[in-house]
Amino acid sequence: MLTTPIFKANDIRGIVGGEDAEWDSDGARALGRAYVEIAGLAGKTFVMSRDMRTSGPQQSKAFATGATEGGASVIDVGLASTDGLWFASGHLGLPGVQFTASHNPARYNGAKFCRVGAQPVTSDFLIELRTLAMTYDAQGLPAPVAVPGTVSEQDILGEYGSYLRSLVDLDGIRRLKVVVDAGNGMAGYTVPSVLGPLNVEVIGLYLDLDGTFPNHQPNPLAPENLVDAQKAVIEHGADLALVFDGDADRCFVIDERGLVVSPSTVTALIAAAELKREPGSTIVINSITSRSVAEVVAENGGKLVISKVGHTYVKALMAEYGAIFGGEHSAHYYFRDFWGADTGMLAGLHVLGLLGHGDAPLSELAHQYERYVASGEINTNVEDQQAMMEKVAAAYADRGTVSWEDGLIVRGERWWVSLRSSNTEPLLRLNVEAADEATMVAWRDETLSLVRGEGNA
Repeated sequence: MLTTPIFKANDIRGIVGGEDAEWDSDGARALGRAYVEIAGLAGKTFVMSRDMRTSGPQQSKAFATGATEGGASVIDVGLASTDGLWFASGHLGLPGVQFTASHNPARYNGAKFCRVGAQPVTSDFLIELRTLAMTYDAQGLPAPVAVPGTVSEQDILGEYGSYLRSLVDLDGIRRLKVVVDAGNGMAGYTVPSVLGPLNVEVIGLYLDLDGTFPNHQPNPLAPENLVDAQKAVIEHGADLALVFDGDADRCFVIDERGLVVSPSTVTALIAAAELKREPGSTIVINSITSRSVAEVVAENGGKLVISKVGHTYVKALMAEYGAIFGGEHSAHYYFRDFWGADTGMLAGLHVLGLLGHGDAPLSELAHQYERYVASGEINTNVEDQQAMMEKVAAAYADRGTVSWEDGLIVRGERWWVSLRSSNTEPLLRLNVEAADEATMVAWRDETLSLVRGEGNA
């Protein structure tokens, strides 16, 4: 079974199991067969991995069955973070598929795809994949090819850790105490390999893999999922905390005071360091990253490229412009030396390196990049999202510059308001930024009143 809603803008994601299931192992098998045909992989090989979700083994195995029946061979690297799959794709020179639903609740599973060298697939590819997979699911699969492919296994975890450490200057860093909250997700699998050889004391929270997420949801964008790490930093007198999402491709950072360092600030911090290493390089950010990043890039002589929100868009621009680094408000960080792909673990290593080579605490290191006040992402269930965005645009038309390059963005001299539809959930996402708290709160509250039908709505 496959249903249309699982096919998102950048990947596949939906409920597995139960009466409300959106796809199952038969659907995964049809998807595997369609993938081989759309990607032209008959007689060729791709790499596959999965996160710790309980449905991962059945879904990935079924996908591999469909793929081998279509003539492709599979290198199964087993458990891996999503950036572990990007590494495998780049390291082995193969296209790849990762079974994950990222930060979604436990009943969800999905798949992310990449071309050779961790390069993103296109929207046209995903549309063609949906069409053919849905056809096979409805009408039945073709007979297996005369020479089916094979499945082999390979462990890449050690090479993944070594490669990440090779990209950051970590020699001679001072001893750091680091809280790591894996949220029972894949960081619990990768952290020992990556951080184990370093001069750091790791205080682990929820490092055991458990796809039911018994402690908190694996979504660090939600403030309630950061509380345990914030408390642990204070309790242990740690230098910082790193909090990962379920598939560990995103990393949130908490300073020594237990306060969140915004992903835009982390982006500015790493961008400044990368531009110091390679002056004049290009940095990619998305449309709702803080204005502070653009200012920092300009001050450090870099070039700035702005992308739509979403990893496929950012990765495409990273490749097009040969960008050295990219960052999103959602804590996705992209590196040229990691095949232009996103890796939360490498971002965490950069923060450790920058902190460990100096004496200042993280709060002081980050302060120079904290120039604006942001609302954080606020989500609202809205039935007709486009109509609501148009309503807000009309209300603000004479108060700022309205643009539609990525949802709705209204910009003033020292503020901006963004409303955009989620790529993965039925939500309208609001982000507001301003030069001071009062201005940000005023725009945030007025926009929420319009969106949620309060006050004048």
